[in-house]
Amino acid sequence: MSGINRRQALGLSGAALAAGVLVSRDALAQHDHHMPPASPAPPPPAATSRRGRVTTPGGDTLSFRTVGGVKIFHLVAEPVAHVFAPGLNGQCWGYNGRVHGPTIEAVEGDRVRVYVTNKLPAPTTIHWHGIILPNGMDGVGGLNQPTIKPGETFLYEWTFRQHGTFMYHPHHDEMTQMAMGLMGLVVVHPREARPADRDYALMLSTWKVTPGTTRPDPNEMTDFNVLTMNGLCYPGTPPLLARTGDLVRIRIGNLSAMDHHPIHLRGHNFRVTETDGGPIPRAGQWPETTVLVPTGSTRTIEFTAEHPGDWAMHCHMTHHLMNQMGHDLPNMIGADAGKLRAAIGKAVPDAMVMGTSGMDDMGEHGMHMEMPENTIAMAPIQGPHDAITMGGMFTILKVRDDLTDNPDPGWYEQPRGSASRLASADELKRDGIERT
Repeated sequence: MSGINRRQALGLSGAALAAGVLVSRDALAQHDHHMPPASPAPPPPAATSRRGRVTTPGGDTLSFRTVGGVKIFHLVAEPVAHVFAPGLNGQCWGYNGRVHGPTIEAVEGDRVRVYVTNKLPAPTTIHWHGIILPNGMDGVGGLNQPTIKPGETFLYEWTFRQHGTFMYHPHHDEMTQMAMGLMGLVVVHPREARPADRDYALMLSTWKVTPGTTRPDPNEMTDFNVLTMNGLCYPGTPPLLARTGDLVRIRIGNLSAMDHHPIHLRGHNFRVTETDGGPIPRAGQWPETTVLVPTGSTRTIEFTAEHPGDWAMHCHMTHHLMNQMGHDLPNMIGADAGKLRAAIGKAVPDAMVMGTSGMDDMGEHGMHMEMPENTIAMAPIQGPHDAITMGGMFTILKVRDDLTDNPDPGWYEQPRGSASRLASADELKRDGIERT
């Protein structure tokens, strides 16, 4: 495993782990030497929904077949080598080889039969979160059913009596099993369809992956450092695409362990049209730019993509926009970097002092500094203008007048005269602004 050199290990603020450059001895001791190959897969392609169908960006939809008028699905709970983002891997638990599990898609009134096979080293169950069904199908281990032992396959069967966006997850040792990645989305369309041009489904989740390790820590209660959409953190999250004029529907589920997420969309306002309890009457909807998605809930938003551009969409909890951030180091904001360098340099001539003016310098340097194995920087990607100092629960809505078959149209080219820029001396003088 790569070590931490002396100049990386000094002078970092309490957020330095966001750049992945400090690891405690305990963290190193926990290092999992059975790591999957680094970055075994490129970032997922951009999401491109088809009218009447749901797209799970970076994920998949569970296939089914029909037998005697019943839709047959098969979920397999199993260990999964997962990539949160290029360079950050996890030894997780998932369904059908995925973290998170594939989206189950059906229509109100459908009779469904779901087989669940357990290939985990522990018993499990599945709870169908928000779905009204017979008591014996509700999936709470010990209360509604025996647990599914390793190697067993259980059968769940019901008729969908409602439409909307729901979730599935274990209800046996859920603290461990959900923290390891066992969850997924269920989308039930109304019998009288209201198709959108772009229909996306996002699952929000939080993880603790100590730098230098790959196994998520299910015992963590507060200090989550990997924040994901569909199991992916930026820059691993694919953009959401829309053509100007498209009706866009985004379904958001939250099975984070402890955190609510205020999801903010730039460039557009939207209406919250559904919760996991059902549709909201039009008279009860109002325009928003941020929707709070409580843990254990779903929210569905709709809007018309009217404004071309690259629009950030993210959780507005500021610490949720960082990758592998830690909270146990001293605050160095306002410290005199020159004096620190002079003092530390006597003992460590190549020391690098960072964090005295915030996260920006750590994000910039973190992109090219040596880091522990299985760690990604807080600000891991260069944007069209500067480094994008956001990670974690972040994606980009890319609205274009024209879209091609390219899964990512690239960065938006702002029309001349429509972008902020450095003010000229003449402009400052004209408007009576004092030069700094």
